[in-house]
Amino acid sequence: MKTYFVTGGAGFIGCNFILSLLPAENVTVINYDKLTYAGNLESLASISADPGYIFEEGDICDQARVSDLLSARQPDYIINFAAESHVDRSIDGPSPFIQTNIVGTFEVLEAARKYWGTLDGDKKQAFRFLHVSTDEVFGSLGPEGYFTEETPYAPNSPYAASKASSDHLIRSYNRTYGFPVLTTNCSNNYGPYQFPEKLIPLVIHNALAGKPLPIYGDGQQIRDWLYVEDHCHAIRTVLEKGALGEVYAIGGNNEKANLEIVRTLCNLLDEMAPQSSGESYQSLITFVSDRPGHDRRYAIDSGKIQRQLGWAPRETFETGLRKTIRWYLDHQTWVDRVMSGAYRGERLGLGS
Repeated sequence: MKTYFVTGGAGFIGCNFILSLLPAENVTVINYDKLTYAGNLESLASISADPGYIFEEGDICDQARVSDLLSARQPDYIINFAAESHVDRSIDGPSPFIQTNIVGTFEVLEAARKYWGTLDGDKKQAFRFLHVSTDEVFGSLGPEGYFTEETPYAPNSPYAASKASSDHLIRSYNRTYGFPVLTTNCSNNYGPYQFPEKLIPLVIHNALAGKPLPIYGDGQQIRDWLYVEDHCHAIRTVLEKGALGEVYAIGGNNEKANLEIVRTLCNLLDEMAPQSSGESYQSLITFVSDRPGHDRRYAIDSGKIQRQLGWAPRETFETGLRKTIRWYLDHQTWVDRVMSGAYRGERLGLGS
């Protein structure tokens, strides 16, 4: 029996990771989540009655609560997804990013280190703490080259800086205390259950509602896109095979400009959910002012995890995007419910 303690398991990547583990024999998953605007237990409704699934509401900044749960549940693995993750929100209000991504990482690390110190024998040897991070810590690339595990950090937004700080904390706990950590830095994720403030689900949501599809600047900002199920598979691979203290860069081998993404989404929606007017969704594309400090290009070289651990993405961008659109078309009730809070699809990241 393996027990996973997952922070931020009600969020986009966290819920997909839990769904990839359950239902399965000999697995227990504790989902520890604060349930902020981006955390939604409805995403996990299909496994809510599974005897191997346990939800605990709480904040990773609450070290005492985390410590109590670790002592009571005795996990074999801790996977730290919990984070404030939206760049635009970090521009408008950096404080929650500092508290959750830096202070919260410290508090959960301290709780985990103390718990690890109580373990004996094989259980102590097998314990792992995996920290999920982002390629945004590396800053912006020029027209050529790729981020690797050796790329110097150069964060350009409050979000990226907070994640870079948390990565350094993780490294320090391994070097100072011998604490068994693993770090992954992933490219842009997309897929089911993503909160509709991010590019792909926001474009789908706005298009179906007949609203403008905003393109920042000239739309030529390039990202490497990773289907979320491929990312979850990579995380499980790192947990099982990764070398302690190591960092693994995870990308989807799908460099795309934002404008190309939106046009592709429009073309697929024209096919899968055409407008009654017969007009293409591309008519809704609207260019708006760029956001402050917008990085021009990200691209990840995933060679290390592919060579050393045998992982590779299973989805192409085309197959993953079609699956994503199909999921959102089939789950409009989910979208309506998660959008019923404070967020209404308005422009964020203007620094106001």
